[in-house]
Amino acid sequence: MEEQLIDIKNAALSLILDAKDKAELEEIKLQFLGRNGTFTLILKDLPKIPKEKRPAVGQLANSVKITISDAIDRQNLKLKTEKPKQQKDVLDVTMPGHKPPLGHHHLITQAISEITAIFEKIGFTRVKYPEVEWDWYAFEGLNFPKDHPARDDWETFFIKQKPDPKKGPVILTPHTSSGQIREMERVKTPPIRMLNIAKCYRRQSDVSHSPMFHQFEGLVVDKNISITHLKGTLDYFVKSYFGANRKSRIRPYHFQFTEPSFEVDVSCGICLGRGCKLCKAGWLEMGGAGMVHPNVLKFGGINSKEYSGFAFGWGVERVLMMKEGIEIDDLRLLYSNNLDFLEQF
Repeated sequence: MEEQLIDIKNAALSLILDAKDKAELEEIKLQFLGRNGTFTLILKDLPKIPKEKRPAVGQLANSVKITISDAIDRQNLKLKTEKPKQQKDVLDVTMPGHKPPLGHHHLITQAISEITAIFEKIGFTRVKYPEVEWDWYAFEGLNFPKDHPARDDWETFFIKQKPDPKKGPVILTPHTSSGQIREMERVKTPPIRMLNIAKCYRRQSDVSHSPMFHQFEGLVVDKNISITHLKGTLDYFVKSYFGANRKSRIRPYHFQFTEPSFEVDVSCGICLGRGCKLCKAGWLEMGGAGMVHPNVLKFGGINSKEYSGFAFGWGVERVLMMKEGIEIDDLRLLYSNNLDFLEQF
């Protein structure tokens, strides 16, 4: 039995020294000192030993038990005080990389792309003209009288620059209509199918206006152009952009650069023209349009007796806010850089 006790002690010490955590030490303790442990079971054979040898064997057994218990306690303490070994960083070139977050086009940019695609399908050509403009293109050439309210500094941003003797002061363009004269000068001889989308600037700021906004301007000049062509273009855009169940209508109005002039309305997307809390009368105002004034054709170098045309100019933000499924009660929210809002689109 003495040899068996020594073998048990050596086996237990070997396992204890190799133990990596407290759980493993607990298993070793149960394996040797537990109720059914190796050491416990061998002591049951102690009565079979001759009486004269029992005291010596008993002392050895007690020594083995103490040695195993002390070794377990020391290893347990060692594991508590030792710092865990840091694993070396291993580069696995076969692992997929971390993809950076991807952004998307701003809501207004998406609207501009959609508007452009709609008009390009019916022959309009996208153009771009200066945001810093001469008074001639923005007002004088568009038939605005000298005393028109839009030409004072309560409505328009003026640039501190010496006026041109012929083209007048320098301003931030208040509307994309300034592109009409420039397009006529560029083409010289119709036909013209122009779509001008650009930033515009006016001294206005409230829930439906901002100092900088976007407009899209359409201009068609050719022989025998009539209001019928204008109305057909309006219907095509409204159904393409807002939906096949939406309609457009025109109402008489007055603009300096068109004659006759119209306000354009779109049927409400909620009640489809019947009248509701949102629209009141079934229609929502979209913007202005009309037949190009003969004076504007003349200022653009076009013979008004041979050619006629129509024009329309609407705010990108306005038509976007009127689109079904988009609920924006303050235009300035589009420029707030609020990611919680922008990431929805």
